[in-house]
Amino acid sequence: MNQAQMMAQVKKMQAEMAKAQEDLASTVVAGTAAGGAVTVEMTCDNRVTAVKLSKEAVDPDDTETLEDLLVVAINDAMTKAQETSAKRMSSVTGGLRIPGLM
Repeated sequence: MNQAQMMAQVKKMQAEMAKAQEDLASTVVAGTAAGGAVTVEMTCDNRVTAVKLSKEAVDPDDTETLEDLLVVAINDAMTKAQETSAKRMSSVTGGLRIPGLM
């Protein structure tokens, strides 16, 4: 492979990575806790877009439990976002481990 071909391939990969990052910014995953009593929706670029609470999850006398459920749901959403991002970026890079992307 000559240098011109390699540069063309690098530019193509850069364009595909930019498109994948755009797609991930609009891809929403949901994390849940307590069987769905708490749901957090997050984009794959880690922006929380919604928090949904069932009436059963809200007890004014026990805010600590609700706080814990929110942490669990947010962490669940973050894990799903990271897994989705890694899978998408891996398909672009052909499995190459590129520092800063995965």
